[in-house]
Amino acid sequence: MDENLTITIGDVEQFSIVDFPNKIAAVAFLQGCPWRCPFCYNTSLQKIGAQPESDWTFEKFIAFLKKRRNVLDGVVFSGGEPLVHDGLYQAISVVKGLGYAVGLHTGGYRPEALSKVLPLLDWVGFDIKAPLEKERYKQITGGMADVQKVKESLALLIQSGVDFECRTTCDPRMLSKEDIYLIAETLQKAGVKKYFIQKYRPVPTDKSTTDSMCADLVEDEKLRAYLKKSFEVFEVRK
Repeated sequence: MDENLTITIGDVEQFSIVDFPNKIAAVAFLQGCPWRCPFCYNTSLQKIGAQPESDWTFEKFIAFLKKRRNVLDGVVFSGGEPLVHDGLYQAISVVKGLGYAVGLHTGGYRPEALSKVLPLLDWVGFDIKAPLEKERYKQITGGMADVQKVKESLALLIQSGVDFECRTTCDPRMLSKEDIYLIAETLQKAGVKKYFIQKYRPVPTDKSTTDSMCADLVEDEKLRAYLKKSFEVFEVRK
């Protein structure tokens, strides 16, 4: 294996049926994310360049995948934000060489990196954090996101022909029903066919958001009817 391959694995989910549609997959959670979303559950993976808490190296991960070829169908690179890693293309190439389908979870912050890996991907889960407006994206990502880059990444994905879905975590502290309508309208006009909204589950530091507040944002019948009409595939994930 190329000793110059630079990719840092924070942790691995060895068996998942929810992270890659219609695939039994392993998930590699890569270390590092430039954004600071308040609903993030993987805060230990946020610091770029940090020493991972687990002992997973890429070499160990590949050895694991070689042993699981008759059990697993695919591999998902998640995070963190996988597009942080300059070695992502090479890492995906190695995994593809083992015969696995490869998926990617991303917020699309680095379109030039996404463009490079797209030809190797079988599926992408694209996280839409907020209405695609400059100040709203900065608000939700701790002032770190460039929404223009997110738009460029989304356009690349739509044009690529790679299977993908868009999804939004509906944190009632940050988003309203009107925001979800606006997001959906933008995505539908752009040509997105699959959209999912995800019920927010309060992170440990959130002591004020109730379950009913979380449910209200995703269970509104009028909103759900609009979303179902707007996309070929729509679901609420709880």
